[in-house]
Amino acid sequence: MKLEPLSDRVVLKQLEAEETTKSGIVLPGAEKEKPQQAEVIAVGPGGIVDGKEVKMQVKVGDNVIYSKYSGTEVKLDDVTYIIVKQNDILAIIK
Repeated sequence: MKLEPLSDRVVLKQLEAEETTKSGIVLPGAEKEKPQQAEVIAVGPGGIVDGKEVKMQVKVGDNVIYSKYSGTEVKLDDVTYIIVKQNDILAIIK
């Protein structure tokens, strides 16, 4: 199966959480915070949203930072993806 987002939606695959801090402390599973970084897997076509034209600013393969509690999680072929609106993406990591 393949996810194909509509309108201004973007499909993200969450990057792995850091298991150690910068100082080298190993974090147990419960202490790991949900990462806010993800890789763009698919991008919708954009178009008219709420009467305004939306041009997509991200592309497949970009690494991005997105809002912490945004999006909808979808599990497909044992992989969890997050579908967010483009305006929930805060920055592109370069």
